[in-house]
Amino acid sequence: MTDKQNLLGDFLRARRELVSPQQVGIPVRGVRRVPGLRREEVAMLAGISAEYYLRLEQGRDRKPSLQVLESLAKALLLDDETTAYLTSLAVSQRPRRPRAPKETVPVGIAKLVATLHLPAFVEGRYLDVLAANPLATALSPRLVAGANRLRDLFLDPAEQAFFPDWEVATESLIASFRQTVGTDIDDPRFIELVGELSLASPRFRRLWARHDIRIMQSGRLRFDHPQVGSLVINHEKLGIPGTEGMMLVMVHADAGSEDEEKLALLASAALPPADFTDEDARSRGEDARSQET
Repeated sequence: MTDKQNLLGDFLRARRELVSPQQVGIPVRGVRRVPGLRREEVAMLAGISAEYYLRLEQGRDRKPSLQVLESLAKALLLDDETTAYLTSLAVSQRPRRPRAPKETVPVGIAKLVATLHLPAFVEGRYLDVLAANPLATALSPRLVAGANRLRDLFLDPAEQAFFPDWEVATESLIASFRQTVGTDIDDPRFIELVGELSLASPRFRRLWARHDIRIMQSGRLRFDHPQVGSLVINHEKLGIPGTEGMMLVMVHADAGSEDEEKLALLASAALPPADFTDEDARSRGEDARSQET
């Protein structure tokens, strides 16, 4: 488990190991015993002393200036999202109010999910599925209240089989999860989940150690669905106001595509008989009578 008191140092160490000397124009001579850049090389690229950089990695200095952070971000080839995360690690921690023991979906959002004619579910800050409609469950049996997206994707072979691009999907989910959690890693739910996955999944452990950061609000997923075969869908994530990190996730296919037809087929199989209205019944009865005559 990452030491909360040295998040900045852990991040810097992980990220410099991912940058090769060739990427930053440093010639390689002889055998290098460590992956990525050496500490003194990062310091040189950032324009700071090697001793000061060592203090940052060891947690002996936890409040570098914004200028130093920006220089380190440039040296480590960080994108804007990861640079913002790096900056957040150096901000003084303010006392946090205790979290509620259980995430509760707002009543209005729960009603909305139930009435949507698209697969939809509510995701908690630790990627727990808090609510889901039958169309979402038809898309994946794991999309039910009480499931966890991380646990399913890393530990459930049936869920893994859904994703022909499983390695890409796991990278994206981990990076998004770390960005959402940020520096708030003292919550018992977080400790339990990351501890469980770190022990049970070598891939989770490797990806978590990379400290990748990515904001994942929307995107495309490719499924290998056991009922309809290959399926490419779009997913949209919308933040739910008044909650601590809950997201409304909706799934849709491109209009007029074969994927839209497949998604509609799954949806029709998920609809209970009660969804047929009296008007539907009358229409069917009229059709039958017209055929008799």
